[in-house]
Amino acid sequence: MNHNNRLIIGNQSIVLGNELNIESLVVQSPISTLVQLDNGAVDWNLSAGVYRAKDIVRELDTLLEAVLVQLGTAADAEALLYNLQANLAISGRESDLPLEQLALETEPGIELTRQAQRIGEEISRWAREFNSEKWASKANGNSTLDQLHFRSHCDNHLWTQQVASMLMGPAGGPDVMQMFNEYLHQLILLRDALLPFENWEEVPIEIPDASSRGKGLRFVERGREEFFYKLLSKKMSHKTIVQFAQNVLSPELSTVGYGFQYQLGTILPASLSSGQLTASRYLLRWYPVLPVMAGNDNKPASVAFDYEYSDYFAAPRSQTAGGIKSTGLQLPDQGLKNIVEARIVPSGDKERVVLHYKLAIHSVEYTVDLGQAFRGHRFMYHPVEQSGSTTERTETPTEISTHDVCDILNLHGLVTNESGIHFISADGNPLVLWALLGKLYPENVVFLGSVCEQELQNAHRSGKGFGAKFLIG
Repeated sequence: MNHNNRLIIGNQSIVLGNELNIESLVVQSPISTLVQLDNGAVDWNLSAGVYRAKDIVRELDTLLEAVLVQLGTAADAEALLYNLQANLAISGRESDLPLEQLALETEPGIELTRQAQRIGEEISRWAREFNSEKWASKANGNSTLDQLHFRSHCDNHLWTQQVASMLMGPAGGPDVMQMFNEYLHQLILLRDALLPFENWEEVPIEIPDASSRGKGLRFVERGREEFFYKLLSKKMSHKTIVQFAQNVLSPELSTVGYGFQYQLGTILPASLSSGQLTASRYLLRWYPVLPVMAGNDNKPASVAFDYEYSDYFAAPRSQTAGGIKSTGLQLPDQGLKNIVEARIVPSGDKERVVLHYKLAIHSVEYTVDLGQAFRGHRFMYHPVEQSGSTTERTETPTEISTHDVCDILNLHGLVTNESGIHFISADGNPLVLWALLGKLYPENVVFLGSVCEQELQNAHRSGKGFGAKFLIG
């Protein structure tokens, strides 16, 4: 591991911690998933180890190829692969997760629907790619694949009529039916396990020893049930997404915060690596970095990253000073464009770790809670574009108080006010904007895409209609 792993954002960077060389840990080439039993039969399971999504799809092709071998001349690979594609689709009769038809309108529902479609389509493409290469036959031999038999409980994944006729016809039978069920189920579990992660293709997943946790990815089933209950009942929260991610990657963790570190990297909200204006609010991202040093067994510590204040409503607060009064947006020269680096520093013990976001401005270092910054990002408002004619607005200009960034960051606790509109310019610097999101009380903060009169008018119509309103940009 090397120090000073940096997340690059334009010409700025955030120092995350110790870099992790993950490539040396991930399964690099096809490995045997077949086990010869004492009675001469052949069983299947994913070998224990570290995989990425594409590695798992590759290894699961052994099941599909065994089905094709045992069906003989009745086999139709295209029909079976189309069935997989239909199961992974987000609409249609065979869809296992018909999110498009449900038309979820909550923000996490919208983000997860897009994820399900994107991941399902790519898994289907990979499955076709690997089966066309016939590497499973080359690696294991058709005679061995012909001996593969095991029990797979029905998981209610629908078959197309063509596949049902094939598997239940003269060439089919219980063995091929159960193997195809397991093939579908494992790939559906893979799709679902990856839903929380924006960079899902990169996430390393450790497959445990199967002796106590079921075949392949079946260890995620319990957490998956709770996750989908919350999603489909429209009770999905950021904490629920983090909890499911922990169930997949670090099930030994009991504390749930806004992110976590496990032996294969760090999971944080995806917004950290994207522009705040367009970033996902609920999805997570895997980073090949370890902010917290080794645990007691000299292995990377598994820790949950918790908020400094679990209930921000109860956090200490400070009122802003008067600021500079005007009827428009003032842009004070604060020299913020030249700030190019921030640091993330852990604090606390193994049971509860808080990540501090530290930013130096004019030789003074300011500190906010990174978790609170993420919370502020989820809660922030965008300016609402006006519909209809632009000549309709005849409102009297509203008085705005402009504040210096350093004055705000220097206050104790979270910053708020009883009334008025308050503007804080970050000169568009994302590092400064993160600091402000972690410092402002997250009730009525509006993120300006640009500092102009039209954006100001749009900002007047966004947020809550009571209390103080803070504009940042």
